[in-house]
Amino acid sequence: MSAAVAKMEDNPPLAVHRCRFVDYAPSAITALAFPRLALPSLKDKKKPLGKKSLRPGTLAIGHANGNIDLCEWSGSEHEYQSSQAWVSQKTLSGPYPSKVDSLAFVIRHPDDFGPDDVPTCSDLRLFSSGGGSELLEWDIDASRVRRTISSQGGSIWSMAVNPASSMLALGCEDGTVRLLSLAHDTLTHHRRFDRVKCRVLSLAWGPPVARQRNQPPSNDPTSSDDEDEDDWTDSWLVTGGSDSSIRKWDISTGRVLDRMGTDKIRGERTLVWAINVLGDGTIISGDSLGMVKFWDSRTCTQLHTFNAHGADVLCLTVGPDGSTVYTSGVDQKTTQISLVKTTNPDKSATNSAPSSSRWVQTASRRMHSHDVRALAMWPPYTPLPSVYMRQSPTEVAPVLASGGLDMSVVVTPAALPSSTVGKVVNPLCTSAESTFEDSYHRRLAYTSGPSSTLAIQVSPTARLILCMRETGVTIWSIPNRATLPGNENLDDEDGSSPQPWEKLMEMELSVHTNLVASAISNDGQWLVASDFYTTKLFRLQINPKKQIQPKRIRNFSSILQPHMLKSSTSTGGLAFRFTPDSSKLIMSTTMTSDVLVIDLGTGDDSPRVLRKFDHHRMSDSVSRGRTIKGRQVHGAAMDRRSSGESESEAEEDGSPINAKILRMAVSPDGQWLATSDNQSRTHIFNLDSIQYHTTLPSFAKPAQALCFDPARPSSLMIAFPDNTMQIFDVESRQFPDWGKELCSSLPKRLKSAHDPILGLTFDPEPPKSNSNQQYVLVWGSTWMCRLPLYQAVTGGDWNKKRRRDGTKRPAPYLTGEESLQHFKMITHYRPILCVDFLSPRELLVVERPLVDVLSTLPPAYFKHRYGTS
Repeated sequence: MSAAVAKMEDNPPLAVHRCRFVDYAPSAITALAFPRLALPSLKDKKKPLGKKSLRPGTLAIGHANGNIDLCEWSGSEHEYQSSQAWVSQKTLSGPYPSKVDSLAFVIRHPDDFGPDDVPTCSDLRLFSSGGGSELLEWDIDASRVRRTISSQGGSIWSMAVNPASSMLALGCEDGTVRLLSLAHDTLTHHRRFDRVKCRVLSLAWGPPVARQRNQPPSNDPTSSDDEDEDDWTDSWLVTGGSDSSIRKWDISTGRVLDRMGTDKIRGERTLVWAINVLGDGTIISGDSLGMVKFWDSRTCTQLHTFNAHGADVLCLTVGPDGSTVYTSGVDQKTTQISLVKTTNPDKSATNSAPSSSRWVQTASRRMHSHDVRALAMWPPYTPLPSVYMRQSPTEVAPVLASGGLDMSVVVTPAALPSSTVGKVVNPLCTSAESTFEDSYHRRLAYTSGPSSTLAIQVSPTARLILCMRETGVTIWSIPNRATLPGNENLDDEDGSSPQPWEKLMEMELSVHTNLVASAISNDGQWLVASDFYTTKLFRLQINPKKQIQPKRIRNFSSILQPHMLKSSTSTGGLAFRFTPDSSKLIMSTTMTSDVLVIDLGTGDDSPRVLRKFDHHRMSDSVSRGRTIKGRQVHGAAMDRRSSGESESEAEEDGSPINAKILRMAVSPDGQWLATSDNQSRTHIFNLDSIQYHTTLPSFAKPAQALCFDPARPSSLMIAFPDNTMQIFDVESRQFPDWGKELCSSLPKRLKSAHDPILGLTFDPEPPKSNSNQQYVLVWGSTWMCRLPLYQAVTGGDWNKKRRRDGTKRPAPYLTGEESLQHFKMITHYRPILCVDFLSPRELLVVERPLVDVLSTLPPAYFKHRYGTS
């Protein structure tokens, strides 16, 4: 750790503790998935498909620790460019221990969607497998496992969904392929294929065949247009095995139609790790020799072979129009193979030379430092006959996503050179170029906690740092430092001075899932941590050896259980906040979406629940998914919730909403509580009277960070994934004009930063002189900026009457242009896990450099070439 002095213009120097000793380790990426698109209707074959650009869909990221991140596009509804790209909005906490090897999205009701409709999370089903024999289906809204089913064939090595979203195929350890029916939102075994003497490492469905259902007689009065439905049927699928072979299967009989053999070296078996199918029936395979092969599905003969990689090909994906193939694997290289048009030179010049096409290896890039385990493409490719093929628009470049052992998702534009004749938009805003070969790629920064929350928490008064891992927590102490003079730089990493930090506690917890939230009190005497099902509260005491001894409150779950729904056995929490005086704990529940205010008591007193707020579960003030300002819940229900009556009575006044409260903030004076959920709804509560106060109008996106201004405790600042902000005065219940002006004129450099806002923090000591400005520190994973809000107030504080008047901007506040003049951004701290103030003018910045993270991994594949350095 090093302590330095950072000078801010018009303000005193700022002491910065640059901490790199926190050994947080993100989890490797093992699977990626985009939602598939529905099949087109067969009623009108001549109708052109896919003329409009598609808004990017949800990106699912599977990790080696069993967690699944669901990332949403940060751009607006009709905006195809976004500097922040995909931002994690929800994390599905995996059972412990577990991992994610495969992911698959399925459209729940595919008949309700057209080929140009992008399904949202509420329209999708998500399946995962983790190397065992159990297939998991996730309840995305509730963030938990919905149901499991056994493969009945040992470990699941591969899985794939058919184009119609009605069937799921599993490749098993015992050499069988098992089909599961997904019709009508079910999950049942449908058929088992013949067994072969090898593992089924990969599989893919062949192009569906159009089939017209029998129409009822035209003179039947009960016949209608709805009965004349179109249908698709699957005819075959292909599997890659561990015995150097590729097999084509008949779906109706479950028997092998043909077998294709891959190359071998010295008699050793070749593993076919990846396989895919094009709309014309061409089969593509990637194997352990680094070979990418193209096969004719009709004759089952080899068409092309590319020695594309120096080691195993672990994954491959197909471009949106089926004319590009991307492969990657152990050698960290991503290769593009394209279908290019060629002309026959033997034809005479007088005759028009007919064009033909052939596959060519066109580009290769190294965007990762270790093995690449997964590739995904948006828009997704659906193998269909050419007459039904969706025509991908060329004005917006497709995006290739990749991930592997280096723990970061890399996204890159992947437009073909032939499509750049006109103007092609780069959706990632990384460069003017949009082709795979020439464009700049982007590395999506990893966040320390689930759902883009922070796993690093700071206790300013006790000067403690809390780090949450999958199953445990660690606490470090930061000793006091003397005030640093002018531009002095003190660095304790060279060993010339005593160690400036000390690990006080490392504790592993017994959990059912990975931990989802944790917090430490301001005075360092309380610690809370929770998995999805159980919240554990500890009282912390420091012994003479300067080590923390935690004492668990054993009856805490029994204290919480009476305030949960009768149908729920979970006492887990998604977010925690301690009040500034460390006397109360605020928590949001995992399953019931309630907010609990808990009095921690003094001495040997047991904690007790003071109040439960269930406003996030109610839909009374919601219209079409948006909260309407000024529309309150029904009077009777409001009275019952205010008086603390049971939730069963309150539920009758409005249908419950399955929202997840992920962001909470408490004002520095302990009076106000702000809570925000993933449905973009924010509620304000008064902690003095322990009552509901007001509801903010919902915004287009859920809040990314909440923070109160210590100089104006009623001013709430809200940041969003697209790096926009809003300021709300909770006392006057309105957005002040000065806040509107400031938020509408945010610096372009802030709004176009390539990482989303992760946090907001204020200096706890307000400015005391007119020459000083009150500013907010806004930070993301790779940047930190200072945004001035107003000049210091002299001659007394604002009175309440002026504070409640939101129509006029008080003189001390800065306009947007004035704030822009004092705006400053720095980028030499990265990647940032946490930024917070320990004391006035003393800032703590916790970093986890990528080099330190990669040093914990095994050596990457490297093959020396003769004659090269």
